Amino acid sequence: MPLSEPQEREPLHTRTIVIRGYRRRDGLYDIEAHLTDTKARGFLNEHRGFVEAGEPLHGMWMRMTVDDRLLIVACEAASDHTPYAVCELAAPNFTRLAGLKIKAGFLREAAARIGGTAGCTHLRELLQQMGTTAHQTVFSAKGDREAEAIRAATGAVLTPEEVDARVAAKFGGSAKIVNTCIAYDDTGPIVRRRWPHLYKGSDEDQPDDVESRVAAVAHSHDRP
Repeated sequence: MPLSEPQEREPLHTRTIVIRGYRRRDGLYDIEAHLTDTKARGFLNEHRGFVEAGEPLHGMWMRMTVDDRLLIVACEAASDHTPYAVCELAAPNFTRLAGLKIKAGFLREAAARIGGTAGCTHLRELLQQMGTTAHQTVFSAKGDREAEAIRAATGAVLTPEEVDARVAAKFGGSAKIVNTCIAYDDTGPIVRRRWPHLYKGSDEDQPDDVESRVAAVAHSHDRP
């Protein structure tokens, strides 16, 4: 549903982040991010002089190339627009991320290589979102390949129940994803369906359709 109607207001600042995942011809994947910050009014800047309204104060790029295991095989960054000339010196340091794997602890390991004065705050802020984008890019591509292989071999198309079973198997019997967000609540319908041995809710209290689930959650919050 949309947000509620806002109060009368004026725009001041816009941050735009676009992240795209690509599969390359060589079998690797590129995760590419672009961050821009703009102001609704022009302003003076010590390094650049007058920055026009809508002209990027920050304009930064990063590309991580990963393999099927989410191992970073290459990383590069570029800063087209920065508030200070010295900011541009941070971008080359992001090549140091090569060799890291996107997994639990990734951000901590990345900070050890490009944290503090070795890096750039805004480029570092992209890493978490690029990490989740890498997961969605690589795992969906692998899933598509597996489904296509099954279709080519058997002529069958996976049913939703079979997809659920394959997802559950990939995460294992003690899924780390359980309770990481509302969708994977161990009292909710998704965990009940994919990992019934981890399900802690009551069947009669857990409708599968979204509207009923939202209503049930809202009702539970109203209880004293």
